[in-house]
Amino acid sequence: MNGPIDTNSWQYRQINARAPGLSYLANALIDLVEEGYPVMVGTADLQYSNGLVRFAQRFPERFTQFGISEQNMVSAAAGMASTGAMPFVATFASFLALLCCEQIRTDVAYSALPVRLIGHHAGISLGFYGTSHHATEDLAIMRSIADLTVVAPADGPQLAAAVKASVNHAQPIYFRIGRGQDPVVYEDGVDFQFGKAIVHGEGSDLTIIACGSMVHPSREAYRALRAAGKSVGLIDMHTVKPLDTKAVLSAAAHSRFILTVEEHNILGGLGGAVAEILAEAGSPARLIRHGIRDEYSLIAPPTHLYKHYRLDAAGIEATVREALG
Repeated sequence: MNGPIDTNSWQYRQINARAPGLSYLANALIDLVEEGYPVMVGTADLQYSNGLVRFAQRFPERFTQFGISEQNMVSAAAGMASTGAMPFVATFASFLALLCCEQIRTDVAYSALPVRLIGHHAGISLGFYGTSHHATEDLAIMRSIADLTVVAPADGPQLAAAVKASVNHAQPIYFRIGRGQDPVVYEDGVDFQFGKAIVHGEGSDLTIIACGSMVHPSREAYRALRAAGKSVGLIDMHTVKPLDTKAVLSAAAHSRFILTVEEHNILGGLGGAVAEILAEAGSPARLIRHGIRDEYSLIAPPTHLYKHYRLDAAGIEATVREALG
């Protein structure tokens, strides 16, 4: 295992920081209630971890504390949705995607109910809590469920925009977010459209396609590479399903390499989704999947893990330089 990353980096500072990003979740839900939407919110004994305690204090009659019964929470949310309510339920991503997979598939998605599932502390962001709390399979699991939209916002403002946009989205949604400590990428009020990627730049050498917590370090690497004269592009693929096929193929038409970056196993997640698009289109662009390489992630502070798996800006930049030779 490598040593910790630079103490001046955002990953190091976040370890003992508060989680300002999670305030965007509660604030967005509070706004929706005040706008007249029939929002109901639930969590599995984690209202302090996900920031929903603020919503509970404001609208206690719209909040349910389910305790350590995640599967029951998802089924109850399906019941709420069937009566016309707009339920948002949240717990650790590892528990929501794995433990509740059957309830999500059968009670929510198969029944076509507009439940909003919020998997927080995704990826390796709960590093020292152990493998049982790591969510490195959830994108693969959720995108394999029919008629379920899968979204990985890059920061708090984009999460808030996605939550508000969801009121006009008929399908159930899985939101994959971090610990609420991701550095800000976008300004408040950022435009959000499901299935429409955000292109930060185009490049003839290589295009980085990132999602969720990996957008910020990918953007830092992108800026450093462009400053060094490399023709590199960057795409924020916030909606992993349905994938923005047009954006992927456009990048492949302009770049020799495509590099996907995700805080997830390289199998079945963002990299797998992009691979499917490129293969079906017969694209000549070479794909490199960057993430956790088919293993159970190690147990350590997140600061160490990001460096170890080269998921910090320096690691992503180094990966691009190696690809370009």
